Amino acid sequence: MSIPEVGESAPTFTLPGMIVRDGVRTDDEYDLSSEIGRTVVLAFYPGDATAVCTAQLCSYQAELDEFDDLGAVVWGVSPQALDSHETFARGSSLTFPLLSDTSGSVIRDYGVRAPGIGLRRSVFVIGPDGVVRWRHVGLVGLRFPKAETIRAQIELLVS
Repeated sequence: MSIPEVGESAPTFTLPGMIVRDGVRTDDEYDLSSEIGRTVVLAFYPGDATAVCTAQLCSYQAELDEFDDLGAVVWGVSPQALDSHETFARGSSLTFPLLSDTSGSVIRDYGVRAPGIGLRRSVFVIGPDGVVRWRHVGLVGLRFPKAETIRAQIELLVS
């Protein structure tokens, strides 16, 4: 599949995910269509507890209150299983949902699959209307958009 363009409807999906809050892991199903009315930041990342992924997701964690104040939720998506996500979340003090796309179906639907490396580090800002409003798709996966850049895009949606 091709990468959804800005202005196109975001591919909907339901994935298993988990969140660690106050030391407790909670598993749930995360359904993008149930978030209509809220802005969703989808952060696709190649692997739990790798150096660049840790830096990326920790930077988003540091801005989580800012995103929340703007009515936006952040979901991390990678191909690892929930137990791997739990170890990563605990080790990096992440308190937003990490979703498990072990089949790679959502990674394919968003066009961010990359031969050899699994997936391209990518961020999509999906507006409250379910439409892609901003995106950043990495070529090699070493660079990621800063939290401030994403926040500025969310601010454009709520102003």
